[in-house]
Amino acid sequence: MSDQRMNAPVAGGVGDAAGAGVPAPGGQRTGRSAGASVLATLWVLLVAWGIAAGNTGLAYVTLGMDFIPIAAGVLGCLVFVIVLRLLHRAWWLAVLSVVPALFILVGSVQYAPEAALDRRGVRETVTITADSAAGASKNHRFTLVGPGGELDETLEYRGSSPGYRVGDRIEILRDPEGAVPLEDAVDVDPEGRLGGLVTGVAAWTGMTLLAGWRGHVRRRENRRAWSGTI
Repeated sequence: MSDQRMNAPVAGGVGDAAGAGVPAPGGQRTGRSAGASVLATLWVLLVAWGIAAGNTGLAYVTLGMDFIPIAAGVLGCLVFVIVLRLLHRAWWLAVLSVVPALFILVGSVQYAPEAALDRRGVRETVTITADSAAGASKNHRFTLVGPGGELDETLEYRGSSPGYRVGDRIEILRDPEGAVPLEDAVDVDPEGRLGGLVTGVAAWTGMTLLAGWRGHVRRRENRRAWSGTI
């Protein structure tokens, strides 16, 4: 009789453990994976926001030296494309992120100087008296004459169709501190630059959230496929 009791199987052992709240190993791995995916997504979001904010701030402290925020912005956008690819585990979304990157690059580079001109710029009506471009040259430097005589600065345009001719009267904004080159007043639109910057950041944010979710799904499917081969 005692031997029968000793050799009898213990019923409900697994069920007791499950009822006691002991998580299955697979559940532990899924929870850790989801947490890691959330942290990775948040990190990429911080990278995206930091690139946009940092390049805008850099443009403020380097007014008149646009090549610095342009170079830094291009590098930052390339960094975001790479980290988004790593998060998503596929290239197509990273390639699409180049489109909002252009909005961010233009907005972060142009917002600071145009905001400075809009805030402290002197508005003048001037007449174009000469164009330095000769022949097939695409580098135009327009000489301007205002109420006080010829201006020391010229209006620069790089391209084949500037839209200006000698004799035209235009309204300009020039920086009294001389840090920002003068601009045609029609082209100074800091609100539009800021809007483009915000649009680009919003697009990057949405793409990052999508990449985080899709990347998590891909990693989970790959683990299941690998486990099935064992």
